[in-house]
Amino acid sequence: MPSISTLLSLFIDGASYGMILFLIASGLTVTLGIMRIVNLAHCGFAMIGGYAALALTSGLGLSFFAALPLAIAITVAIGFLMEQTIYRVVYRRSEFGQILMTLGLAYLMIASVNVLFGSLLQNIPIPSALTGVWIVGGLTVSVYRVFLVGVSSGVALLMWLVFEWTMFGAKLRAAIDNPRMARASGIDVGRLLSIAFAAGCGLAALGGIVGAQLLPLEPFYALKYLVLVLMVVTIGGLGSLRGSLVAGLLLGLIDTFGRYFLPEFGGFVIYVTVLAFLLARPGGLFQNA
Repeated sequence: MPSISTLLSLFIDGASYGMILFLIASGLTVTLGIMRIVNLAHCGFAMIGGYAALALTSGLGLSFFAALPLAIAITVAIGFLMEQTIYRVVYRRSEFGQILMTLGLAYLMIASVNVLFGSLLQNIPIPSALTGVWIVGGLTVSVYRVFLVGVSSGVALLMWLVFEWTMFGAKLRAAIDNPRMARASGIDVGRLLSIAFAAGCGLAALGGIVGAQLLPLEPFYALKYLVLVLMVVTIGGLGSLRGSLVAGLLLGLIDTFGRYFLPEFGGFVIYVTVLAFLLARPGGLFQNA
């Protein structure tokens, strides 16, 4: 039987892993769950953010904290440009057409990263302030994992405030619920959705940057972690940011504890759990909540 300190360490590891999944998935919740766009290239924007931060830190010598907002801004700009051009074509396609086109975009991102950065695994250098551990009683806690949980929690709170308590959130909900009425009320629905898409790309970039220590950067990043992110959105409920947060935490904890207690099954536990959950509750935890 593992000790209490071991269980707490596993809980912190699982929570930090789950919060990274939430950060990336929250952007997909905006595009897939709210905007109804089947965007299988979403994790590619997390990859772009991660590699942009890598180029800024390793290539230009910027600090982690200086590179973080710049890399997010670069990803947002790329996402906005792609939304104004390529995704405007994607919008007019059927769901199957959206799958094929965005999957092609993901492979294009993979090929581009492979040419620019090579095929090896990459880690973004982190400042010394975030390295090491804290010892609290008999518990050893990674400073960086606490940082991950803190950042992700702050982003979750900020997103809730924006969607529930700001004019932008109210207009976005109106544009999604009834776009014709929103246009009649003077809301620029196209511009609003463009901003929401770019913001989703920025959230993915943030997850790709701060989560690079847990999900290392590599050219196939765009597809390697796509299934996990899709599971978070599906279990949470399409369009539910609260559901994505809860689902991300649950999946992170299940995967972490499953690998510890059932190492011979590896990552198989999480997929069996997700399958059983979706059979029992196909609509997810919170549908459009």
